[in-house]
Amino acid sequence: MPSAAERTRTLVHSTCSAVLLVPGLPAARPDQLVADLRTVGPDGDVFLDFPADSPAVRAATRSEDGEVRAVLEITDVAPVSVPRRIRGRAWVSGRLTPVPGQAGPGRMTLRLDVGEACVDDLWGAGPVDPEDFARAAPDPLLRHETEILQHLASAHGEQMDLLCSLVGREGVTGATPLALDRFGLRVRFALDDGHTFDARFDFPEPVADITDLRRAMHRLFEAAAR
Repeated sequence: MPSAAERTRTLVHSTCSAVLLVPGLPAARPDQLVADLRTVGPDGDVFLDFPADSPAVRAATRSEDGEVRAVLEITDVAPVSVPRRIRGRAWVSGRLTPVPGQAGPGRMTLRLDVGEACVDDLWGAGPVDPEDFARAAPDPLLRHETEILQHLASAHGEQMDLLCSLVGREGVTGATPLALDRFGLRVRFALDDGHTFDARFDFPEPVADITDLRRAMHRLFEAAAR
């Protein structure tokens, strides 16, 4: 399974909704606390680009002691229609400082020096060591996951329903792809009583790219069709 650090790093690199929470910051609209761009530097620092007049930038630049603390809260929502669409959340906290000259005109880059992090997702909840976060890499399927899950749900319903035969449960009425990573596919199954449950289908070996994924998915659907 992916480590907590890898899962957190994947969420930070993703397009998931993320809000920068600064304790003591005067009331601001939620959209003013969402960075237009976020990246991770080689040392694990998180860089966030904001308009220069945003509340977050004002708080970071006007601090007298440079000790502005902030928390980046990331919410992961499934890209397909399923009950309970929130797949997880991650929190990355630390010291917030401005990085003048890195962003374009009328903009400012803020650096979040990661001191603590934690994740609570489909795999479970747990803390993330900042050094592990800095060393971790995002999942190689990150940029493709949304498109692939939506394609499976809309164009491969018959193949997805074949997976119902592999879970060994009575009353299963449908299957929706929920999450995908280099280790496997997670599916949310519907029951005829209205309840749902998740099942994980691990690949024989971790996949590194789309070519590997196609082979792994083909083998999975072949096994379900037998």
